[in-house]
Amino acid sequence: MRREPSRLSTPVNPHRRALILIHCCVVLWGFTAILGRLITLDALDLVWWRMLLVAAALACVPRVWRSLAAIPRRALLAFSGIGWLVAVHWLAFYGSVKLANASVAATTMGLAPVVTALIEPAITGARFERHNLVLGILVVPGVALAVGGIPGSMQLGFWLGVVSAVLAALFNAFNKRALGPHDALAVTGLELSAGFLLVAVIAPFAGGHGPLPALPSVADGAWLLVLAMVCTLLPFAVALTTLRQLSAFTTQLAINLEPIYAISVAALFLGETRELGTLFYVGAFIVLAGVFGHAWLQTRQIPRTEALTDESRSV
Repeated sequence: MRREPSRLSTPVNPHRRALILIHCCVVLWGFTAILGRLITLDALDLVWWRMLLVAAALACVPRVWRSLAAIPRRALLAFSGIGWLVAVHWLAFYGSVKLANASVAATTMGLAPVVTALIEPAITGARFERHNLVLGILVVPGVALAVGGIPGSMQLGFWLGVVSAVLAALFNAFNKRALGPHDALAVTGLELSAGFLLVAVIAPFAGGHGPLPALPSVADGAWLLVLAMVCTLLPFAVALTTLRQLSAFTTQLAINLEPIYAISVAALFLGETRELGTLFYVGAFIVLAGVFGHAWLQTRQIPRTEALTDESRSV
């Protein structure tokens, strides 16, 4: 007698599984600002340890070394330069977390897709769309309201977060132009190693720093391991696998949720709602609404057949 297959053994749709995984990655990325708040090290020491831990972990992967040997010298220099941008971005981002709070830093990162939409055509040669300029104009009131809703002592942290968002847009656009056929894990290891070296060089010239960073406490060391392995290396590796099932647009739409996750967690566990006024949250809503409005406009410009093809194509 033929036995019917059990429902419990039915395989999960690969596209649905990839969607679940990318959202898990975004949730983990949303915790980077929270961990930056919990770790008591200053921004420079935090970035020094984060980049060192991830670069050291990738150095233990033989595939990374084999792929690095195949990258031309000119590309090596380009990726090293991008790694410097990543390092300065992280310094600005965690400086924003320390000088303001996790909610403010996460909200400013919501500006990164806006900046990307405006600068990507100049860097990658993509076609410039007029609605991108409209998007940039529409988020300006949101930024103004957000600034008005934070205490004066956090203003510098807010603008440092804006700088970090601009730098994030820059290195993402340059990565898109330079990555090509090169192995993404090898490129990540190279960029973070170059960024680590830059932070190590500037550390002695930063006020109150010696040539080496401060040693973390046991608690800080544990949080740093979570930040480096669980919230940096793990989601990056998993996100790469999801690109085999998801289009770049679907992935970016999921990543746009990161500020929402970060602000929600900060409000629940860090009590940051007491530090910020209503205007801040109104401004954050306008910024995020602009980002998702941009995504909606893009979907209307993509023919349905092309979208379906992108979703099913392996990278």
